[in-house]
Amino acid sequence: MAATTTTRTELVLAAARATRSAIADLEAEQLVQALEWAALNPGDVVDQTRSWEERDLEVAGDGAPTVAEFSIAEFALAVGMNTDAGRVFIGDAVELAHRLPRTWARVGAGEVAAWKARKVAQQTKSLPVDAAAFVDRALAPVLHTCTFAQIERTVEAARAEFDPAAAEQRRLADAEQRHLTFYWRQVTSTGQVPVAGVMDLADAVALDENLKAKAATLDPALPIDVRRSIAAGMLGSGDSDAEREVVIYTHAQADSRMVEVENTRTVVTPEQVQQWCQQAGTTVTVRPVLDLNEDLATDAYAPTERQQEQVVLTFPRCVFPGCSRRSRSADNDHITEFPLGRTSTRNLAPLCRHHHRVKTFTAWTYRRTGPRTFTWTSPTGCSYHVRVDRHIR
Repeated sequence: MAATTTTRTELVLAAARATRSAIADLEAEQLVQALEWAALNPGDVVDQTRSWEERDLEVAGDGAPTVAEFSIAEFALAVGMNTDAGRVFIGDAVELAHRLPRTWARVGAGEVAAWKARKVAQQTKSLPVDAAAFVDRALAPVLHTCTFAQIERTVEAARAEFDPAAAEQRRLADAEQRHLTFYWRQVTSTGQVPVAGVMDLADAVALDENLKAKAATLDPALPIDVRRSIAAGMLGSGDSDAEREVVIYTHAQADSRMVEVENTRTVVTPEQVQQWCQQAGTTVTVRPVLDLNEDLATDAYAPTERQQEQVVLTFPRCVFPGCSRRSRSADNDHITEFPLGRTSTRNLAPLCRHHHRVKTFTAWTYRRTGPRTFTWTSPTGCSYHVRVDRHIR
């Protein structure tokens, strides 16, 4: 029995090592494919004056080849990435091959993991050519044992040596880390949102004193932390007695008691919405209910305000494959070009500005195949099926 167990243990470990080795080889091969794709879609020097048409895109540092901007989307989808991640991935491959040749050679030889080489490439893209070469010489021989901290120290040493002005700018920027962040996508079902921040000491002391003073005027039966949170909300309105307007988009569903809160990836109870609306000094605006199945139309090119709202409520994000940008900041695209296609709800879909340009200036096409489904066809003929769920996830 012991021998059998040992044999099985050895087999499992051997298989695991073989799988890990195969994955590492495939990750390196994927970088080679990204480099080949960049070579197949070359660009010239970036022209910053062209804001709408296709621009040749700098995906790596100075001196590296540029890549045709609209070519990135198709490769990204082929490797399971969205366009932004694909841009970074292709840029890493170009940076390694053209500005970090020693590191690239070690990746090809299987001596350095592709993911670690990419970490170096992402940090050297902002360096001048000679600084990137310095990093390559310093890190390539030892990269397999380097920590992220060692990589960062080497990159910053090169920046200080070869680009002192940029190093000083980064030092000043890094010294200013103050922020106040609201985590809207982590709102709880009871309507609570996490908040975190870093403040200047003097500002923090002043805020703390103001919160203490306001909290002292509230119901003492409440825990002090609850009163401080309420006091912070009162500060947000400037005056506890002042009228305030809070814009919250909520959507009720016929088959659910809960209420969706747009752009927060959460749901709350109707009682929580009622509490928000009944809070003293709050202005409540009720907008007409939109029938999302109604086909609204206009003879004009630009959609009406009602159509725009209907599109946003039907499709909360850009409908390009893999894109997650919110539709409230997207363009309303005519699926069939105007005037051949009418400005009607069934012929409108939200596309973020980048993917709107991709659709307008390349051979990418798409058609609506259902109430919330689309089929996209790439310039090479590949099909991608997209379903945009209206419910918050």
